[in-house]
Amino acid sequence: MENYRKVRSEEAPGGVGTEWGGLSPDPFADLAPGAVHVRVKEGSKIRNLLAFAISSMAQPATRAIVFSGCGRATTKTVTCAEILKRRLTGLHQVTRLRYRSVREVWQSPPPGPTPGPSEPGTSLSVLKNMPSLAILLSKDALDPHQPGYQPPSPHSGPSSQPNGATSKRSLGEPAAGEGSAKRSQPEPGAAEENWTA
Repeated sequence: MENYRKVRSEEAPGGVGTEWGGLSPDPFADLAPGAVHVRVKEGSKIRNLLAFAISSMAQPATRAIVFSGCGRATTKTVTCAEILKRRLTGLHQVTRLRYRSVREVWQSPPPGPTPGPSEPGTSLSVLKNMPSLAILLSKDALDPHQPGYQPPSPHSGPSSQPNGATSKRSLGEPAAGEGSAKRSQPEPGAAEENWTA
């Protein structure tokens, strides 16, 4: 593969698990029309996605949001959903997972010392099954018997850590139960006395 270069990449029809468990390619076909859909990509910035999601969910007309990502963006999709659940409490969650088939076409340079523009090289077609994830977060209660359902977190605050671990301290101040992190420095005159004695 070292002498090949990718020419194109396209979604293969009829791939493995192309349906989300229903007849529609949309993971949440029965969703209300006012729901927001956020497509997370590999290069997306989390702060931009969350700013849009939080401002959308702040509107009273928006009752649900869907984060979806494929391939390397799946971890970023989970991160966005988890941060939003901590910032906006009481959200119900349903997660759907599938594999999306992608066909990549690779082409090698033509043999010979000086390849001409009309001489095509050999091509190679690769079929990849990439994981795809969709996470629905809803302000309204969802069916708890459907696969992938998670109820809202029982914690009332944005974090479940105890109060002692989250207290802020100023720089240079030791944490509770720790000794001083700074080493005591002797005065300049005292240091010379210790070395000469």
